[in-house]
Amino acid sequence: MISCELLVKFVKIYISVKTKARETKVQKIDATHFKVDVKALPIDGKANKAIIEALSDYFDIPQSQINIISGHSSKTKVVEITI
Repeated sequence: MISCELLVKFVKIYISVKTKARETKVQKIDATHFKVDVKALPIDGKANKAIIEALSDYFDIPQSQINIISGHSSKTKVVEITI
């Protein structure tokens, strides 16, 4: 019998978002809480895409490893990062 085990590790972080900011930036508040400012408007998912791009640059990981799991239309979001 062949056994295969898939281990996926992830981290959940909680972010507070400010849209229509002058510049895009990520600020660490504590180990699991971050403040993300993005220039994008919260229209048609543009701000969420900008958040994923900003977090990707901040953590130096591919955007495909970042997923917004709750708060898609809120200023407070829960984000899952696959590592």
